[in-house]
Amino acid sequence: MHKRTRLRRAYLTVVALSVLIATGNEAGARGEGRAESVVSRAAGEPVMAVVSLHNQRITIYDANGWILRAPVSSGQRGRETPAGIFSIIQKEAEHYSNLYDDASMPHMQRITWSGIALHGGALPGHPASHGCIRMPFDFAERLFDLTRLGLRVIVAPTDVAPVEIAHPALLQSKPGASALAAARIAEAEEAARRTNQARGVAGTAYREFTRAMVPVRVAENLKARAEAQLAAAETALGSAASTEAKQQAEDAKEKVVARVAELAEQSAAAKAEVQPKLDALNAAREAVNAAETTRVKAAEAAREATRALEPISVLISRKTQRLYVRQAFEPVFDTPITVQDPDRPIGTRVFTAVERSGDTNVRWSVVSLRGLAESRGLSFGNGRDVNPTEPNNAKSALDRIFIPQEALDRIPGIVPRSSLIITDEALSTETGKGTDFVVLLSGEPQGGIKFRRRAPANEVSYSRPRDVPVYWRSPSPYGAPFSTW
Repeated sequence: MHKRTRLRRAYLTVVALSVLIATGNEAGARGEGRAESVVSRAAGEPVMAVVSLHNQRITIYDANGWILRAPVSSGQRGRETPAGIFSIIQKEAEHYSNLYDDASMPHMQRITWSGIALHGGALPGHPASHGCIRMPFDFAERLFDLTRLGLRVIVAPTDVAPVEIAHPALLQSKPGASALAAARIAEAEEAARRTNQARGVAGTAYREFTRAMVPVRVAENLKARAEAQLAAAETALGSAASTEAKQQAEDAKEKVVARVAELAEQSAAAKAEVQPKLDALNAAREAVNAAETTRVKAAEAAREATRALEPISVLISRKTQRLYVRQAFEPVFDTPITVQDPDRPIGTRVFTAVERSGDTNVRWSVVSLRGLAESRGLSFGNGRDVNPTEPNNAKSALDRIFIPQEALDRIPGIVPRSSLIITDEALSTETGKGTDFVVLLSGEPQGGIKFRRRAPANEVSYSRPRDVPVYWRSPSPYGAPFSTW
C-alpha cells in the first residue's frame, strides 16, 4: 500500500509537470511576452522604433520618450536580423510567407524588399526567426494600427535610446511652407471649380447649338428633297413628246424651282441664327481647355507644395563623401560634401526631427549605433548604452561635416519625422524604389540579408486579406510585384 501510494504521488507529479510544460510551450508558441506602455502621460504619434538585438526588445518612441515596449525574437544564427537603419515600407494585416511553408505573418510591417519585417509570431525567449523581428501577437496588432509608412526603424546591436540634441548644423523648417501648401491647395480647388463651371457653360452652349441646328437640318432635308423633285421635273420635261405635256412639265418645274429657292432662303436664315450658337460653343470649348490647363498646373503645384510637407531624409556617407536626399520614398538629389579627417571613423548616427518648436524650428534627437563589442566598455550587463558624452560625440560628428550652401538651399524644409543620418557606411543595395535610406552596419552579422534576393514592388498595399485583389494603390509605382516571400 505504501508503495502504491508513492507511485500514485509520483504519477500525479509527472502529470502536473507535463501540464505546466505544455502550458508554457503553448504560451511560447503564441508569443505572449510582457509588453509595456507608458501610463504617466498621453502617448503621441510614434516617431521611431528601436530594436535591441542584444536585449531582444523593441521600443517605440514619440516626441517625448518611449511609449511602448515589448520583447521580440530576431534572426537565429546564420540568418541574423541585420543591424542598421530601416523604415516601414509596406504594411499588410494578413500576410503569408512564400518562402517558409506559407507561414502566417500577421500584422506584417516590411522594412526591406528582400524580406525582413516586423510581425506577430512565437517568442521562445531567444533569436529564432529567419531574419524577421517577431513580436507578441497582441502587441503587433496594436503597433500596426499606430504606425505609418516611412516610420524609422533602427535595429541596434545594443540597447540604445534617443537623446535630445541641438546644433547649428541640424536643419530647420523653411518659413511659410505650411501656408504655401494651403494656398496652393486653395488655388487648385478654385481652378477645379472654374473648370467645372466652364464645362457647365460648354454643356449649356452645346445644348443650345443642338436645338438651333434642328431648323437647319429640317430646311436642308426639305431642300434636298425639292432638288430631287427638280431633277425629276427636268427629266420629265426632256422626255415630254407633246406640246401639252411639255407645258405641264415646265409648270411643275417652275413650282419646284420656286420651292427650292424658298427652302434655300429658310436654310440660310436658320444657319444665320445658328452661327452665334456655334461661336458661343467654340468659345466655351476654348474656355474649358484653358481652364483644364490651369487646373492641371494648379493641381501639380498643390502636389509639390504638399509633398514639401512630407518628412525628408538626408544621409551623409563618409565612405562616399556625398550627401543624399530622399522624400516620400523617392530620391531628390545627391551631391558631393566634405567630411573632415575622412580617414577617421565618424560613426553611425540618426538625428530625428521629433516635433516643431516654433514656425521654423524643430526639436532634434540623436540615436548612435555601435557594435556590441565596441559597446561593452560603455555598458552594463544588460547591454544598455550608458555613454554620458554621446551628445558631445554627436556634435563633434556634425562639426566635421561641411555642406555647400547651394546644397543646403536645395534641401526641402524639415518637418517632424525628418531625419539626418551620418554614417561611415555606404548606402545599402536595399535602398531603391519604394524605400527610404537603408544602412547596414558592416561589422555586424547580416545573415538575414545575404541569402535574400531584393524584389521591389509595383504597389504598396496597406491592409489586404489573403487572396483578395488589391483595390488600394499607392500614387507612386515601385517596380515589379512582390515575389520573395
